[in-house]
Amino acid sequence: MRALVIERTDGPAALELRDVPEPEPEEGFVLLDVEAAGVSFPDLLLTRGEYQLKPPLPFTPGVECAGTIRWAPEGSGFAPGDRAMAITMTGGFAEVLKAPAATCFPIPDGLSFEQAAGFLMNHHTAHFALDRRGRLKEGETLLVHGAAGGVGSAAIQVGKGIGARVIAVVSSDEKAAVAREAGADEVIDSNGDWVAEAKELTEGRGVDCVFDPVGGERLTASPRCMAPEGRLLVIGFAEGTIPEIAANRVLLRNIDIVGVNWGGFIAQDFTLPAKTHKALAAMIESGAVDPLVGRSYPLSEAGQALIDLDERRATGKLVLTIAGTS
Repeated sequence: MRALVIERTDGPAALELRDVPEPEPEEGFVLLDVEAAGVSFPDLLLTRGEYQLKPPLPFTPGVECAGTIRWAPEGSGFAPGDRAMAITMTGGFAEVLKAPAATCFPIPDGLSFEQAAGFLMNHHTAHFALDRRGRLKEGETLLVHGAAGGVGSAAIQVGKGIGARVIAVVSSDEKAAVAREAGADEVIDSNGDWVAEAKELTEGRGVDCVFDPVGGERLTASPRCMAPEGRLLVIGFAEGTIPEIAANRVLLRNIDIVGVNWGGFIAQDFTLPAKTHKALAAMIESGAVDPLVGRSYPLSEAGQALIDLDERRATGKLVLTIAGTS
């Protein structure tokens, strides 16, 4: 089978497309013929050796993917031919994946392989952030930074599924259109005075919850547009710097700064993914959640996909289409 292999952590350029042996069946695991793989920020960090998970070299990256079950053990809930999506942290950038049955889920009706390939990382993160960590409630106002990206657009949809009003912050007209497609109620430009606009849109009260996968200045400025007892959710640092926040703003405005580490939490609570998947399935059925796929790349162009993600050119979820590509 073909797979992308990393022998040195020199970044996306280190990816090499090779023929490698196919994985063998093993109890507790399923074999998945991969149709599409999601391109995620952890994949980028893995190519540089900067992620908290440091697999031994050589390895195949690919945090999440979707395809068709080739083989499954008895009692796994899967059978050959089933459509499934999986999250494994490595191995997804390949034609065949061996994944723990516990981290595989059936693809809901109505989702394509490309949509499913990027669903677990983004939408499960968004749901964990907003529902559990952010305590977002129906009728509250949510502000989403990086709203046209994969996890940002997922946060818009999950926020709408919860019943919140969603304000999207983006950096271009193209990204504004993507945020509106995702379901944002209002869109504001990050190049302007977005803090003032957010306060104006809430009649001076401020927003109840901020979803921030960007970091940098976005994070440090966000407390100024938050309502009393608002929650600032720290998702990641796509901007490239890890900022510091003045503690007096936290004190004076009575706000919470909340860390969101979905992957780390799963290691402590293995029941979370199944609960989250059930909640998201209901949102898919209601129409609130309909994952946005951005650009699709063949497996051989995974390096370019990661570069586009790194340089923040991505809108929606970037995916690799694997079956039948070169």
